[in-house]
Amino acid sequence: MSDEELVLVQKESGKSSYARELFNRYLPLIYGVCLNDLKDADEADDAVKQIFNDLLNEMADNDITAFRPWIYRYTKNHCLLINGKEKDTVPVDFDEQAAKFNKIPDLWEKPDDQQAKLLASCLEKMPEQQRVSINYFFRDKLSYAEISDKVGYTLKHVKNYIQQGKQNLIICLENNDK
Repeated sequence: MSDEELVLVQKESGKSSYARELFNRYLPLIYGVCLNDLKDADEADDAVKQIFNDLLNEMADNDITAFRPWIYRYTKNHCLLINGKEKDTVPVDFDEQAAKFNKIPDLWEKPDDQQAKLLASCLEKMPEQQRVSINYFFRDKLSYAEISDKVGYTLKHVKNYIQQGKQNLIICLENNDK
C-alpha cells in the first residue's frame, strides 16, 4: 500500500497497525531529523518516541495528502519546540536581580554627589514616559494609580514604563560603574 492509502485506511479503521507501518517506513528519516536538530542521541530517541505516541492523534486531526513531507515537517516542528523550550529556560539568580532592583530606591534617598550626577545622567537617557514614571514612583512615592491620574497614562502603561525604566536604570548604572 502507498503511504496515502495507509493514512486513509488508518483513519477509517482506527487501527494503529497502519500508523505503525507508516512510522516504521519513516523511522530513519524521523530519527535522522531529530538527531540532526537536537544534537543528542538520547534526546532524539525521546523525541522519536513522543512523535510515535502523538502520531495516531495527529493523523486523525489532520488532512494528510502527502505523508512524507507531512511527517518531515511535523518532526522538524517537534524538534523546534524542544529546542525553543531549552532556549527559553535561562537560569536567573533571583536574589541577585532583587538586590539590583532594591538599590534603585536608595538612590533617591540620600545620594552622594557622584550618585546624584550618575542618576541624573541615566534618567536623561531614558524615554520621557519612563523618566516621568520612575521619578513619580521613586522620588515622589506615588502609586501606579496616582501616576496614571497625574500624567494620563493608562495603569498598564505606567507599570510597564516603571518596569522598563528600572531595567534601563540598572543597565545604565552598571555600565557607568565599570
